[in-house]
Amino acid sequence: MVVAQKSNPINSAVTAVLLAAGSGSRFAGNAHKLLTVINGQTVFAWALQNCIAAQFQRVIIVTGAVDLSTQLSDARFAQANLTEVHNENWQNGMASSLQCALSEAQRHGVSSVVVGLADQPAIKPSSWQHVANTSAPLAVATYNGVRGNPVRIHTELWPLLPTSGDEGARSLFKSHKDLLEEVACEGSAQDLDTSSDVETLTKLLNK
Repeated sequence: MVVAQKSNPINSAVTAVLLAAGSGSRFAGNAHKLLTVINGQTVFAWALQNCIAAQFQRVIIVTGAVDLSTQLSDARFAQANLTEVHNENWQNGMASSLQCALSEAQRHGVSSVVVGLADQPAIKPSSWQHVANTSAPLAVATYNGVRGNPVRIHTELWPLLPTSGDEGARSLFKSHKDLLEEVACEGSAQDLDTSSDVETLTKLLNK
């Protein structure tokens, strides 16, 4: 069961985006890194569970290299308003997946997206909430002073985002630093990049 967090409700005009389209080529495990089981469930399930628990009215998931349909059909997520968008051009990098999500978000008339990565399972629901509830047009979660994810991006900035490559909103942090708010969060933006990260995440997800 996905347990909702107690906090201020997230405005319906703010939508969560979970990017899950990459191939995870650096990970040397027996399965795709998002399907790697840590502490009883997959990395993807951890990330999605925490995002849903933040109580967004809609969560857009961008898939690509790996089939996540079984994960998405899990009964634990049945009550969540999930929208899967498949990025056929996932090989072009994270920017193309973000553009897929923005197209879907635009279709629903939202004003901002809060973007996280599915290979970062230790991002807490409270981190999603704090970033979503800021009034800044551009906001980024920080962990012990280090910028991570999720990132909030207002619709006025969407046309400035890259359309190819592996960079998302990071380019805006320099070009529009006057609009950027850093949001101190609990948890960790540790990603599952290589097999050596499994032990670190196992400890983080035990907390």
